[in-house]
Formats: sequence, C-alpha cells, structure tokens
Amino acid sequence: MITKKCPALPNIPWEERPAGGKANRDEPVWRYSANPVIKRDATARSNSIFNSAVVPFNKEYAGVFRVDNTSRLMNLNAGFSKDGLDWKIEDKPIEWEKATPDLPDSEYKYDPRVVFIEDRYYVMWCNGYHGPCIGLGYTFDFKKFVQLENPLMFFNRNGVPFPRKIKGNFAMLSRPSDSGHTPFGDIVYSESPDLTFWGKHRHVMGPAPFERSAWQCTKIGAGPAPIETDEGWLLIYHGVLTSCNGFVYSFGAALLDLDQPWKVIARSAPYLIAPREIYELTGDVPNVTFPCAALVDGETGRLAVYYGCADTVTGLVFGYVDEVVDWVKRNKL
Repeated sequence: MITKKCPALPNIPWEERPAGGKANRDEPVWRYSANPVIKRDATARSNSIFNSAVVPFNKEYAGVFRVDNTSRLMNLNAGFSKDGLDWKIEDKPIEWEKATPDLPDSEYKYDPRVVFIEDRYYVMWCNGYHGPCIGLGYTFDFKKFVQLENPLMFFNRNGVPFPRKIKGNFAMLSRPSDSGHTPFGDIVYSESPDLTFWGKHRHVMGPAPFERSAWQCTKIGAGPAPIETDEGWLLIYHGVLTSCNGFVYSFGAALLDLDQPWKVIARSAPYLIAPREIYELTGDVPNVTFPCAALVDGETGRLAVYYGCADTVTGLVFGYVDEVVDWVKRNKL
C-alpha cells in the first residue's frame, strides 16, 4: 500500500466498483451511482453548486462550496455532512473576518480548495480583485473564517495548497491567467515561509501536444490538494480541449517529485474522467468535469474525488490510489 502517508479514514464515502466494470485498470475510477451527490438547489437561493472542497472534520465532514445564487453572484458557503454524501449547506455565504483592516474587499469568490496544515484548515479560492487572483484564508471550525492577504498578484486561478510544508515552506500550485476566460494555462509551483511573501516560482507542466493528448491541449490546472504517496505527489488535474463547440473540461493525473514538486515523474496521456453523463454534458456550462477535492483512506487506499459537473452540480467518483498511480505510470504522456 503506497498511501500510508495519508491518515486512516474509515468512514470515507464509498461505493464498490459496479458489476461489469473494467478490472484491468484501464478505467481506474468509477462514478457514484447516485450522482449528482449535491444538486444545484441545495440552498434557498442557489442557482448552482459545483467546484467545491470537502475535508474530514471531527470524524465527519465539512466543506467550502461554490454557490452561485439566483442573482448569478459567485460566493463561498460552508457545509457539513456526517457521511460525505448527504450535505447541509448554509444558505448564507461565509462572512470573512479580515486579518488586516486594509485588506481589499472581494468582488467575488469561487472554486475553493481546503487543506488541513498543522493546526488549522486553509482555504484557497479564486478571488475577485481587479480581475481573478488567488484568495487565502483559514478556519478552525468552519464557522469563523479569517481572510489573509492574496498570495499572488492578479491574474491567477486554480490556487491549490500542498497538505504539508516542503522543506519548511508552505507550498502551492497555481495557473497564471488573464482577466477573461483564459484560452491558455500552465501549472506553476510557488513557496512561502509565512503565507504572505511567495517566491521560488517553478514551472511544473503545460498543455500537452494535440497529437499526443488532445483532452489537455489548450490549458491545464491543478485540482484537489496533491496526495502524498511513496511514489510521489499524486496530482489530479483538469485539462481543456478546444472543440468546434467550445471548451471541454476533463481530468487526469500526474506524479510529482516529493522533494521537488515542480519535477514531473509521470503524467497521464488518457483522461480519468471526461464529460459523458447527462449531468456533465448539460448545464450552465456544458461539457465540464472539474475536480476540486479528494478524500483518501490511508488504510485501504480508497479514493473519493468530488468534481463540478457542467458548472451546475457536484459529482463524486471512486477508485484506489494505488490503481490510479499504476495507471498513470503505464499510460504516461
């Protein structure tokens, strides 16, 4: 078992591989049969709930959810669940306390990631401040939230923290962008000693050549927080294809070096999941599968990944970390 670096999570949401599913690991993950696990109207005024983050909390689960309301404003709401499947999401957005009085207000917040580092849960999201940039905050209890300084200057998206420090520094992945619906994007690594000043920027990887892996040929971005394994950091990431009908979002996986995470050990040529089911193909933004959170049981290697579907609802897929790692190495770009 290569996931012993992850803590045990005996109550991980889980459903066995469906009968008739491929046992040869050509399809190492499978969809929850009751998808979407979170529907678009789970709060009083939600238009859609997707691209959200879930973590273990007090032997149950908590999360920070992207909730676009019926005014089509993007914001973050807290939520709780006993089993990771049945969720109660707060009707009102999180009211952030500013760490410093002069911290600029956000024009919007979306696509959060949440990780536990040392003594608290850090939240990272796409923050509106003269365009999209990376927002950062923390909570101890998912009731009181504190907003810190934006880690990086605009324009940037897909900020994802590592779940532990790298050689004494906090670490994150991001995707520098522009002010619009970016038609490009590479994954970049950065470090910080104090969560305020960030540097040591390193290029991790960019879009793949169309002729070798078309699903990720336009742009890519980090998904859930990297998962630490004996073979490297397992990174689940999204990729985009520009089709005659617009962007198509799928997701695959890569292995990064544990000590130098900007070095790619292997990267999948095929995708893990692409839009196929009706809830992934149709919605506010068709043809989107966008991963933002992953749960791992370090004892069994079970993996549960939450992902946004068509920018409307939230889906869930299952698998085993060992099988995904093996699949990446056998199907590397």
